Amino acid sequence: MRIAIVGGGPGGLYLAVLLKGSDPARQITVIEQNRASDTFGFGVVFSDATLGNIAEADRDTYDAIAANFAHWDDIDVHYEGRMLRSTGHGFAGLSRRRLLELLQARCVELGVDLEFERSIRSSDDLAEYDMIVAADGLNSVLRNEHTDGFLPKIDWRPNRFTWLGTARQFPAFTFYFKENEHGLFRVHAYNFEDGLSTFIIETTEEAWRAAGLDSATEDETKAYCEALFADELEGHELLTNRSIWRQFPTVSNGRWFHDNIVLVGDSAHTAHFSIGSGTKLAMEDAISLCRAMDANENLQDAFAAYEGERKPQVESLQRAAQVSLEWFEDTERMFGALEPEQFTFSLLTRSLRITHENLKVRDPEFVEGINEWFAGRAGVDGAPPPMFTPLSLREMTVENRVVLSPMCMYSAEDGTPDDWHLVHLGSRAIGGAGLLITEMTNVSRDGRITPGCTGMYKPEHVTAWRRITDFVHENSEAKIGIQLAHAGRKGSTRRMWKGIDEPLESGNWPLIAPSPIPYLPHSQVPREMDRSDIDRVRDHFVRAAQMSDAADFDMIELHFAHGYLLHSFLSPVTNHRTDKYGGSFENRIRFPMEVFRSVRAVWPEEKPISVRISATDWLDGGWTAEDSVKLARELKAARCDIIDVSSGQTTPESRPVFGRLYQTPLSERVRLEADIPTMTVGNISSYADCNSVLAAGRADLCVIARAHLFDPYWTRHAAFEQYMDDAPWPAPYSINSKYVPRFDWSPRGQNN
Repeated sequence: MRIAIVGGGPGGLYLAVLLKGSDPARQITVIEQNRASDTFGFGVVFSDATLGNIAEADRDTYDAIAANFAHWDDIDVHYEGRMLRSTGHGFAGLSRRRLLELLQARCVELGVDLEFERSIRSSDDLAEYDMIVAADGLNSVLRNEHTDGFLPKIDWRPNRFTWLGTARQFPAFTFYFKENEHGLFRVHAYNFEDGLSTFIIETTEEAWRAAGLDSATEDETKAYCEALFADELEGHELLTNRSIWRQFPTVSNGRWFHDNIVLVGDSAHTAHFSIGSGTKLAMEDAISLCRAMDANENLQDAFAAYEGERKPQVESLQRAAQVSLEWFEDTERMFGALEPEQFTFSLLTRSLRITHENLKVRDPEFVEGINEWFAGRAGVDGAPPPMFTPLSLREMTVENRVVLSPMCMYSAEDGTPDDWHLVHLGSRAIGGAGLLITEMTNVSRDGRITPGCTGMYKPEHVTAWRRITDFVHENSEAKIGIQLAHAGRKGSTRRMWKGIDEPLESGNWPLIAPSPIPYLPHSQVPREMDRSDIDRVRDHFVRAAQMSDAADFDMIELHFAHGYLLHSFLSPVTNHRTDKYGGSFENRIRFPMEVFRSVRAVWPEEKPISVRISATDWLDGGWTAEDSVKLARELKAARCDIIDVSSGQTTPESRPVFGRLYQTPLSERVRLEADIPTMTVGNISSYADCNSVLAAGRADLCVIARAHLFDPYWTRHAAFEQYMDDAPWPAPYSINSKYVPRFDWSPRGQNN
């Protein structure tokens, strides 16, 4: 088989080595438009895991690389005059130029033809080859020639960065964060060989322009950065090598092969340099493609196997890289708002691939220090995991940071909770959750979603709810809050298991909303609320709040989210009014804020109020994260205590970007920019996630839904798994308490 590999970077060269090494009969030509000695950048980074893959695929190449790399385990973070170090990370740096030399030598040794200074204008130039590999990078000629076949997408990120070098040796992979009159600059620095280090400088476009770097020459960039980082460089100069300012492009392709052409490396994908190098990804592509070629005689089958194996792996990495690059794009939000310990932990866990638990394995001393710092901020001695650190809101103190999420049970009769609700909430209280929030509880009969929804609008509701709050308070340390709401246009529907959001087949009640827009095309059209409706609904919230106090709830949560009545006033998608309750942001928040202030006025001063928001509608032209920050500031000024940050469900057209902890960045943004405590919800399923979110300052409470349905004792099990049980056991369960594991900060097996 005749194979042309277009692109003589590390990915293309390494693929040639692997393909030729596994089958010497293959005739392989690597075609590179530049000279053999040309390269840009300085060093490349490999994780220990990547090096293990290279060693398994081709030991000779690995040995050559290993003889030349600089290895380190530590990460140093310099922030606000302090340096914090974490160890156990395992990276290796290598000169890009040296890597190319090693791979070129291996190609020659194996009999691969190398053609330098030859440009390929189209696949027609390669008609004599059976297989063509597009390893020609970001601006791949071959990929761009066949866009209908590959379906490429490029997302140009807003930050600017430049790739520099220095002779200064760094003791670890080093991050600097430094602010001057132009803005905040971040540095990613690491050694890649004796006497040489990479020094990447990144900043926002605003700071880049303010510093005049948008028009700077390479020498002017060098001079500016040397002056800014003079202390950090310790007298060493910066080195340039095509060190222009760039924007990072995130590349993806719908398909990785077309006809006899297959993509590897940057032509197929990119991932931000803060999580790994393009070289690492390209060389791992080469391993996968060679393996697929060896296992399949048919070329198309081999390409399909390669894409099937490698594409999901890359997409997973790209999701982590997206979170990581956004962390660096949004560093201004954290800079100064987080103390050095929390800032460093946030940086180390930014991609979500490293968690509190994983970091504890790598560097237990560092995590112990983070836990101790976190506990100290809460006035607690010792170093419990963050999720088992108390939190106080006004005079309510929750013993841990785990919250039972509001989840509708659709099991009430005319709003009255029954034994089901007692068991549902009571079991999670005994199960150790620090705070329980009831399902969406409606302030009027016509404010319910379904006939089975709970309410707080009849005297008997107070008695029924009081039975539940008494059980929680008498049998656990948990606190319990009630979520008050009005369904608005999403009301008068069937119970979930009979057709979620579908109108009732009979017995419908009239609906109200800010504008007469049905939720589904065949849903009931709501009546546009007039002045009397607005006053009536506000008064219903006030009545429900007073009844909730009589029922001995510890907290109220007002539901401003998920397309229900108050959210539908907030969102321009559902609020088309032309009076003082529609149009501008200030008008759209007017009624929800009137409700909040009225409720706050009657709710006891010592008890907190939460507000659940949909931080974004996930719709063009809808409610945005920026709107949520502004609303949170208004709520804080009105004496709201915490914001419960959810998202979406405004309309059936909402398109959330689902994933693990997908709503946590929204919580973090509201928390930091509005300076108010937050709860985060959405695909939180492990105690490692809880501890990571809390320690990094992304939220103050973690709201758990589905995991609590699966395991009512989720919090107690999390305590056991972390070698502790911080929640006192109910008396009936502690009869044999000497057999209950108690935490004594020693390894399991040594507990008494």
